Amino acid sequence: MNRNIANSLGLVVLLLIGIGLSLSLGSVSIPIDEVLKILLGISTENSTWEYIIINYRLPKTLTALLIGSGLAISGLLMQTLFRNPLAGPYVLGLSSGASLGVAILLMGAGLFSGIFGEFMFSKWSIILAASLGSILVMLAVLATAQKVKDTMTLLIIGLMVASLTSAVVSVLAYFSNAEELQLYIFWSFGSLGNLAWGEVGLLSLCWCIGLGFALICLKNLNALLLGENYAKSMGVKLNRNRILIILSTSIFAGSATAFAGPIAFVGLAVPHLIRQLVTTNDHKILLPNIIFGGAFLMIICDIIAQLPGSDSTLPINAVTSIFGAPVVIWLLVRKRKLKF
Repeated sequence: MNRNIANSLGLVVLLLIGIGLSLSLGSVSIPIDEVLKILLGISTENSTWEYIIINYRLPKTLTALLIGSGLAISGLLMQTLFRNPLAGPYVLGLSSGASLGVAILLMGAGLFSGIFGEFMFSKWSIILAASLGSILVMLAVLATAQKVKDTMTLLIIGLMVASLTSAVVSVLAYFSNAEELQLYIFWSFGSLGNLAWGEVGLLSLCWCIGLGFALICLKNLNALLLGENYAKSMGVKLNRNRILIILSTSIFAGSATAFAGPIAFVGLAVPHLIRQLVTTNDHKILLPNIIFGGAFLMIICDIIAQLPGSDSTLPINAVTSIFGAPVVIWLLVRKRKLKF
């Protein structure tokens, strides 16, 4: 069997095991056979277990799958577009824009009062604020992409936008009171377990749209790796593909930040991890493996964050970096070479 095929099948098996563990482990441990019965619609003696699986753990697991794979895809797209192994899904300032939207909402709460003020603290209002912030940054980046022909200049502009929005958030934090600041900090920790089925459905729709844009430009990504001049000589429409890549990344990264908060590390690290397993730069092979790898990594980080057997949970944004970064460092040092 081809090594790449074997590694891909191994990733799928690991992902299935991770999904099973995610549904089984938590503050209440549920046997795997009972989990399977509940998923298959077979009646179980413990209705509490059924409620936990259907209304909490299954939506949380699907959220982890969607966000992990989405961030991993957007990381691959950004690294290919800029031909930079340090590029990630948030390099264009999309997460910073979403954070600014939430910061204005939560730390500018003194501007609102009454019933309208109560609405401003609802879950949907936070999602809306993050989405609007991310969309505004995306529109600014798209407008810039139309005028700037050099992708490295676009990268620098994205970093400057991120710095600017972070500075505004810092100013808001300085003038906010302790309660408002605490609300924003808790949001910035990230969470996968706060979504109901309707919100998971909307996140799934965003994921499908982002994947659609990525698939449209998939066949041209290999040419972009060899440089813009080579890609242009092969008939690749650079401006069109750049816009498609930015749109796909914006939808993936913006929806992930809006629904789960800013989640670091996954989009940057997964493409490098998968390149250690799959010995090719062909994006038609890389993309499905990166989807599986991103979903698996997020599932594992979520299991760790749940602290199985305990009522406490760790911030998912911290877990993805604390437990994930050393693994990537070890793999890269062991290989002694960064494949890109």
